[in-house]
Amino acid sequence: MLYPMQQAAPDVTFIPANRAAECRYMKMITLPKLRDALRDLQPEVKVPADLAEKARIPIERMVAIGPRKD
Repeated sequence: MLYPMQQAAPDVTFIPANRAAECRYMKMITLPKLRDALRDLQPEVKVPADLAEKARIPIERMVAIGPRKD
């Protein structure tokens, strides 16, 4: 995901949170696919409430890594 973002915005410095963390499935995500998923809210993923609550913690940590631009 970083490479296409760097190509789209060469004046922006993208820093991976962990250079050793690579996932072949994450590499399948493209900017058009991400755009379409956010625009169309598809595919919808449903998980049990207890799993969603546990997953919320690492997701909030990932979001908190970057500086906010309020």
